[in-house]
Amino acid sequence: MKVDVCPCGRLDAHKRLLTYAACCAPLHAGEAAPDAERLMRSRYSAFVLADVPYLLATWHSSTRPATLELESQAKWLGLDIKSHRSTGVDRLEVEFVARFRLAGRAVRQHELSRFVREDGRWFYVDGDMR
Repeated sequence: MKVDVCPCGRLDAHKRLLTYAACCAPLHAGEAAPDAERLMRSRYSAFVLADVPYLLATWHSSTRPATLELESQAKWLGLDIKSHRSTGVDRLEVEFVARFRLAGRAVRQHELSRFVREDGRWFYVDGDMR
C-alpha cells in the first residue's frame, strides 16, 4: 500500500502533516523510536498498515503475544495523543484515543499505554482501556 501522509497524524513545526517517509517509515524499517510517544504513533501507523511484524517487535517480551491477528475490515480514522508522562527512569505512559470503523460502526479506543526503554529502544508493555 502506498502511503503519502503518515497515518499517525504527526505535524511538523509549521503544523503540516508529515509524510509517511519522514515520520513512521524509518521506524518501521528498524530505526529506534526516539521516545515513547513516537513509538506509540509508529505502532498506530503499523495497525493502519497491517504491519504485524513491527507490532510484535515493538511489544515488550514480558507481555508480547505469540501471534497477533488484526481485524482486516477495520478502517482507521485517526489518532489523538492526549498526554504523555514519565513514570520513572526509562518508563513512560501515553494516553491516546484511536478511532476506527468496523462493520459500519464507529469505535473509539481510549487507552493509557505503558512503555519501557531497554538498551536504548522503547517497547510497548501494556495498557488500560479508559
